[in-house]
Order: sequence, then structure tokens, then C-alpha cells
Amino acid sequence: MNKTRWRYSALFLLLGCGVKAGAQQALTWEQVRNRFENSNPTLLAGQFNISESKAQEITAYLRPNPNFTATADQIDPFPGGPPHGPFAFFLPVASINYLHERQHKRELRLESAQKATAIATSDQSDLERTLLFTLRGAFVQTLQAKAVLNVAQENLKYYDRVLEVSGERYKAGDIALIDLDRLQLQRLQYESDLQTAEVNLRTAKINLLMLLNDRTPIEDFDVTGPFDFTKQLSTLDEFRNLALDTRPDLKAATQSVDKARTDHNLAVANGSTDPTFSFDVGRNPPIDAYIGASISIPLRIFDRNQGEKLRTQLDIDRDQRLLDATKAQVFSDVDSAYAVLNGTLALLRPYKEKYLQQAVRVRDTVSFAYQHGGASLLDFLQSENDYRTVELNYVNLVGSYLTASSQLNLAVGREVIP
Repeated sequence: MNKTRWRYSALFLLLGCGVKAGAQQALTWEQVRNRFENSNPTLLAGQFNISESKAQEITAYLRPNPNFTATADQIDPFPGGPPHGPFAFFLPVASINYLHERQHKRELRLESAQKATAIATSDQSDLERTLLFTLRGAFVQTLQAKAVLNVAQENLKYYDRVLEVSGERYKAGDIALIDLDRLQLQRLQYESDLQTAEVNLRTAKINLLMLLNDRTPIEDFDVTGPFDFTKQLSTLDEFRNLALDTRPDLKAATQSVDKARTDHNLAVANGSTDPTFSFDVGRNPPIDAYIGASISIPLRIFDRNQGEKLRTQLDIDRDQRLLDATKAQVFSDVDSAYAVLNGTLALLRPYKEKYLQQAVRVRDTVSFAYQHGGASLLDFLQSENDYRTVELNYVNLVGSYLTASSQLNLAVGREVIP
């Protein structure tokens, strides 16, 4: 019995460890993006705009309802009426009429509604584009905070090793107590860097979880991805052409011009005359029964829908100007993002190729010299501070590069730089 209980306890322990390990699995950018598309409330709410627009297509293509009229006339229930009773001259009449729409009004209404759905779809894609930029920014911020935290941890570990050696040197009489005190006081800066990095990482994770609409504890949530840069970029013209092909807001502006033309055609059609056909059947004593038909044609002498024709024509011109403005904005966005990204790359290349190695070499050389009495305490502290500054600058520059890449992806309309 005890052996069986022990086995179950071990099984539950293993399952618990497995669940915890699974919860702490770091998410890649693709996984974060998929979660975002499936759970972000703003993005999901935008989908209803497309569904509502499709429902309006049904309404736009409906035919006019026929009208039915029933009449009971010539009933005389009063004293002194007809000798054969109150229904002697009873006149029942039933009629039905139907408005016939000409000039393809239904088809034009449907076409206009379908184009409105296409615009709603493009607007939803544009909403997703802007929200993905925000998500990508939060993802990059989290990666950057992790990188800064790693730098702070490594700097503190390295400095602690220096303090251990300096403590041994003090015991051996190689350095004065004041120098050891100054070294120990300098450790406060590295502790402060570590604490700030931990807070920034938690804050970045909170922002990312908010966008994902996720209630996972911060300790069980993590992301992973390359925190590096690409040295080469495509040409500006290539990015411009991609933006013209893929930007959803530009597509929506083009679709708005097309819809305005359809609306103008509908306004012209609505200025035409629609006849109403009627059919009636009844009984009119002394005739037993009769049938009849009629047609009603409105005379459009004054109202020929002139105002709507003019308004929709002006809408075409207005939407065309807005399309031109959107194109100009696309070029501006791409050019600005490309300039920022190119400038960041110009700073990153020498850091990776030259300055990082130099900072490490200077720190290690001065540290070795100080530990063996060949350099002053001031030189050692300065070399440590220089290395810390160069490392943090490099990490922040990589973060700026990834942010600028996201900005270029936003300007182009799709992910051109992973």
C-alpha cells in the first residue's frame, strides 16, 4: 500500500514539474503573433465590422415588398336600409401592387455594398498592421530588457570576481583599505543596473501580456528570438514598390474611389422613374365579380435626384485627392523608416566590428595590470565604466535597430525584415 502511494506521489510530482516547465517555455515571435491574432480584443472586435458589412449586402439586394389592400365597402347596417339586408350592395375589393425598379438599382446597391465590404476588409488589415507594430515593439522591448539584464548580470559577476581578488590583495597588504572601500562602493552601481534591468523586464512583459489579453503570471511567461541585426538592406525603391503593392490603407483608398463611382451610378439610376403595377379583384353589384389592372408612373419633373448626383460626383473627386494624399504618406513613411534604419546600421557596424572587442580588451588588460600593481585604481574604474557604457550602448542600438525594422515593416505593410 505504501509502495503504491509512493508511486502515485512520484507521478504527480513529475506531472507538476512537466506542467511548470511547459508554462515557462519561451515563445517565439511567430507564436506571439498567432496568440495575438486569436486573442486581442481590439482585433477581434474589428472583425465584426466585416460581418456587419456583409449583412448590409443582404439588405442592399432585397426586392421591394408588394403591398396588399383589402376593402369592404357599401355595407348599410342602419334602419331604413336596403330591403334585402345590410349586405345587399356589399362591395368587397382586394388589390396588390408592386414597385418595379429600373436601371439596375438593386444590382448597383449590391455592388456598392460589396465594395463597402472590401473597404472594411482593408481597414481591418490596416488595423492589424498598426496593432502588430505595437505588438512587435513590445516584443522587441522585452528582448532588449532581457539583453540588458544579461549584461548587468555578467558585469556584476565579473566585478565580484575582481572584488574577491582585491580582497585577497588587501589581506596580503598589496592595496590600502581605502582602495578596497572604493571598489566595494562601486559595486552599488552594478547592483543598481541589475535592479533596474529586472524592473524594466517585468514592465515589458506586462505590456506584452496586455496586448495578448493573457493572464499568465509574469514568472511563467517568457519570449525568445534573435537579438541581432542584418548588415545589408534592400534598396529604397524596392521597399517603395512593396509598399505600393501591400499597404492596406492605400488599398482602401483606391477601393473608396471605385465605390464612389458606383455610388454615382446608383444616384443616376435613382433619378429614373419606377412604375408601380397594380392588380385588383372585387364584386360590384349587380356585377358578380370583376378584375382590373393599373400602372402608376411618377412624373419626375422637379425631383430627378440632382442633389445626390452632384454629391456623389464630388465624392469621386474628394476620394481621388485622398488617394493621392495616402500615396504621398506611404512614400513619406517608407523614406523616414528607411533613413532611421540605415542610420542605426551605420552606428552598429563599427560597434560590432571594432568597439566591442576594444572595450573587452581594454577592460581585461587594465584589470590584469591593476591586479598586479601595474595600473592605478582610477584607471581600473574608468576601464570598467567604459566597458559598461559600450556594452549598454550596443544593446540599446540593437534594440533601436529592431524597432526601426518594425517601423519599416509598418511602412511597407508587411514583414520585410524579420
